[in-house]
Amino acid sequence: MSITKHNWTKDEIIAIYNKPMMDLLFEAASIHREHHDPNVVQVSTLLSIKTGGCPEDCGYCPQAARYHTSVEGNDLMSVSQVKAQALRAKSGGSSRVCMGAAWRNVKDGPEFDQVLEMVRTINKLDMEVCCTLGMITENQAHRLAEAGLYAYNHNLDTSEEYYKEVISTRGFEDRLQTIENVRKTNVTVCSGGIIGMGESIEDRAGMLVALSTLNPQPESVPINALVAVEGTPMEEEKPVEIWEMIRMVATTRIIMPETQVRLSAGRMNMSREGQAMCFFAGANSIFAGDKLLTTPNPDVNEDMKMFEMLGLNPQKPFTKVSQPQTVEASDSQFAPLGEKPKWSRPGHTIERNLEASAKDK
Repeated sequence: MSITKHNWTKDEIIAIYNKPMMDLLFEAASIHREHHDPNVVQVSTLLSIKTGGCPEDCGYCPQAARYHTSVEGNDLMSVSQVKAQALRAKSGGSSRVCMGAAWRNVKDGPEFDQVLEMVRTINKLDMEVCCTLGMITENQAHRLAEAGLYAYNHNLDTSEEYYKEVISTRGFEDRLQTIENVRKTNVTVCSGGIIGMGESIEDRAGMLVALSTLNPQPESVPINALVAVEGTPMEEEKPVEIWEMIRMVATTRIIMPETQVRLSAGRMNMSREGQAMCFFAGANSIFAGDKLLTTPNPDVNEDMKMFEMLGLNPQKPFTKVSQPQTVEASDSQFAPLGEKPKWSRPGHTIERNLEASAKDK
């Protein structure tokens, strides 16, 4: 029986990643079956509740205001719009709705109150609710938990070393601090990263060290393949090979046996055979729906056809962790504190990010 350990070293993880493919797949699939039903895959729908205009400089992201991409910004969606989208997702087989807002960090006020109302609304539809809103304080995490939030997503993106080559407007320690704030509540943690940003295998292993040493480990780990978008600093990056994705999924499964490993961005470029190999290697969650925030994604019907072909069943909501209670706003125990937290601004510069922001449309 494989046990969860929190002291994986980078060298150990690199050795696993580089195993002969057949050995790697066999080990990952065996561990997967010890902890999960191999024929059940969790389906999440990602919804961009506030698009574009973000002040950060993440090199992979078309929502950064400083880069000239074709993303059109919009204001925060209404609660009724979000409810309609959630019901559509539910009818398509999704058990979770993840709401993303292009913010650096959450600020107390009417917009956050509106997001809390969205969380209450979706939890009452008996769906798992996840949010990704940037950095949050402990009090904000408690307010989300009280509203009925099931999971909070905050990706580490890459290793601590390579992070400095991707983002200069915030520090890696801010990511860890936000995850720590979420852990002070009953909300589960969703945290993963992106491959294909020009990082080395050592960096991929470094990210997995950071995730696996968290105690407890994240309940959900999304693995994204970079989708290079014109206008972003990473527009020239080549798509990752499917074998790299399979190795990354398998390695993640081996070192974090109990987590749900999610095939996230980049599925548009994967064949069904490639995705099937990822499921065999331990991926047991996908993002469904035609868009992941601003990134194209396979059609829900295509996914359901693939599930049928492979004999996979969508996971029911609250299978891993029971449904949280929703506390109405009027009964809240946590008042907005109007905090102005000092999240870091590292101050170094990234040449390719500066070049991309200086380009004309």
